[in-house]
Amino acid sequence: MSNTYERLQKVIAQSGVTSRRKAEKLILEGKVKVNNKVVKELGTKVSPDDKIEVEGIPLEKEIPVYYLLYKPRGVISSVKDEKGRKVVTDFFPDVEERIYPVGRLDYDTSGILLLSNDGEFANKIMHPKFGVEKVYVAKIKGIPSKIELAQLRKGVRDKGEVLKAIRYRVISTDKKKNVSVLELTLREGKNRHVRRMMEQLGYPVLKLKRERYGLLTLDGLRIGEYRKLNPKEVKQMLNLATQIVED
Repeated sequence: MSNTYERLQKVIAQSGVTSRRKAEKLILEGKVKVNNKVVKELGTKVSPDDKIEVEGIPLEKEIPVYYLLYKPRGVISSVKDEKGRKVVTDFFPDVEERIYPVGRLDYDTSGILLLSNDGEFANKIMHPKFGVEKVYVAKIKGIPSKIELAQLRKGVRDKGEVLKAIRYRVISTDKKKNVSVLELTLREGKNRHVRRMMEQLGYPVLKLKRERYGLLTLDGLRIGEYRKLNPKEVKQMLNLATQIVED
């Protein structure tokens, strides 16, 4: 028997079933069993030899895998869609592990999307308190002034939320077509963050792409293609999140 014990919620998250936060909720709701007994204590520790069930389904520990997808526009950031629309996992027909998106990109937004079966990794990378930087390139209608752009760093309010960019840069402007291209760096990732932020300033987004996530870029990938993250990249992303919290 193994002498390696870990917290139950961590083991569930590492299995790829869900995030640690959701695992804790399931434990408190009495939906987790260890060796056929319901466990509701978050401090419970288990070994690799223990039999764990989550909502009646036996836990099968998978080897953690990490992928970077160049998500196209017109694709749902989910593992399934009730309306039958294309989802991001459709691009991974040969991947046997139960991977799911780390965060999301809007239906009409393209660019970097990470997928993994490691709930701990997912939680750390996408949780707001860790603040891993995400860089977007947005084509917008209109040409904002310097004063208006400065508001992006101060933040704009929409539906009770403050939406801001920590940095911005004007890539190009076209007075004839009345459009601009901006680079926006965020540390938060609220729902439709960039689109809502720009709409509040009066400059609707025509096209949006996420070009960088932490240290990761789209280099070498075409739209719809994916690649595995190597161990060094995984470690760098986790270290980056930890460094941000410490700072």
